[in-house]
Amino acid sequence: MFQTTRRRLAFWYAAVTAVLLLLFATGIYFYVRTTLIDRIDDTLKHVVEVVERSLVVQPITPSENSYRVNVKASFRDSTNTVGDDHIDLEWFSPTGELLWSTLSESPDIPLNPSRSFETVHLSSEQLLRQATEPVKVGKQVLGYLRVSHPWFEVTKPIRQLLLDLVVGTSVMVTCVSTLAWLLSGVAIKPVRESYQSLKQFTADASHELRNPIATIQTNVQMALSYSETEPQLQQQQLQLIERLTQRLGRLVNDLLFLARSDSGTVETENQPVPLDALLMEVIEEQRTVARQKGVNLSLNLVDPPLNKPEQAEEVFTLHGDWDQLARLFTNLISNAVEHTAPSAESPSEETSVEVELQLLKCSSASQLQVKVQDTGEGIPETGLSHLFDRFYRVDPYRSNDQGSSTSIGLGLAIAQAIVENHHGHISVESVLHQGTTFTVTLPAAKSE
Repeated sequence: MFQTTRRRLAFWYAAVTAVLLLLFATGIYFYVRTTLIDRIDDTLKHVVEVVERSLVVQPITPSENSYRVNVKASFRDSTNTVGDDHIDLEWFSPTGELLWSTLSESPDIPLNPSRSFETVHLSSEQLLRQATEPVKVGKQVLGYLRVSHPWFEVTKPIRQLLLDLVVGTSVMVTCVSTLAWLLSGVAIKPVRESYQSLKQFTADASHELRNPIATIQTNVQMALSYSETEPQLQQQQLQLIERLTQRLGRLVNDLLFLARSDSGTVETENQPVPLDALLMEVIEEQRTVARQKGVNLSLNLVDPPLNKPEQAEEVFTLHGDWDQLARLFTNLISNAVEHTAPSAESPSEETSVEVELQLLKCSSASQLQVKVQDTGEGIPETGLSHLFDRFYRVDPYRSNDQGSSTSIGLGLAIAQAIVENHHGHISVESVLHQGTTFTVTLPAAKSE
């Protein structure tokens, strides 16, 4: 599919460029051709004016008001002069009879006084550009002067220009076709990656939805098939269905949040949020789960130097959405607690998750930095760049079974979206068998 699209893009790039080059070359050709013809016509016009001024006009009789041109006196020195410039002269009587010519063999070309400039064919390969001008004294026509110029001064450069344009256009079309193929590959690459990501996301989301739906369907079928089952068993089945539907609801809500975040339609209620109080609340909620897993969960507030004591209450305050920020740190802390259980080899070894909050003084604006550090198994370096991808699966890490994989789900993707909505930054550092540290940096509220 993508190869076909790439070929079509390359074809249209090359076709449009070829048409534009063809139009450009055609315009250049006709422009140069017209310019050469105009130059020859100007030369013929100039020769006509020079010859007209050199004509010797004599009266026929002194008593009558009529004149004639003395051909011998007018054209006696003109043959060599015009011949050097490849220009030939012909003089015709008022009746159209040829009286004098510089041509060794006068071609059988009829006189056409009605046309000032015309191109005539002597043979299939020989052309002439001619200018015919009547010579008058008053209203009396003394004769016709025809000046001829060989056409090869137009055809020779025009043929060379045509050859250059054909070669140049062919080379340009070839180069553009090659570039079009390369550029179409560059253009199709993000589309291919987006399609593969969407395909993978759809497959992962379907996998996450399939298991609870199948379990719900099985329990419902059992309840319908065995309607006389003990009430206690039916109660357990209903509770299981309730838990699964809640899980599906959370998953759908997460997908909806990410979709709205991608489209920029997430509604954020900006209000002053004391980040220290928010973290205390989140840690208090997660402390029970941490104790059950044998994980020591703690919060460390790094007190910054204060110029005024009354600033102590606002030092860790930022403008943002309380619910979204609570969801952000709940995801990070619960994820750290979940993957920091004591190992089976040394169950007595102490494991911990430490949350640290401090104020960073920057030249432009202050920032609040939150670090969530655990002592788990860590993440492989190959998985760090994809850690915030949706439903990304990290092959064997934080798992005791070889060949298994751990699904990150949507928690970290949602965390990244919330941080970006608050104009912050999130990063991760990890060392295998030592632990992982998530760092969230958010802009602090400006003090009054």
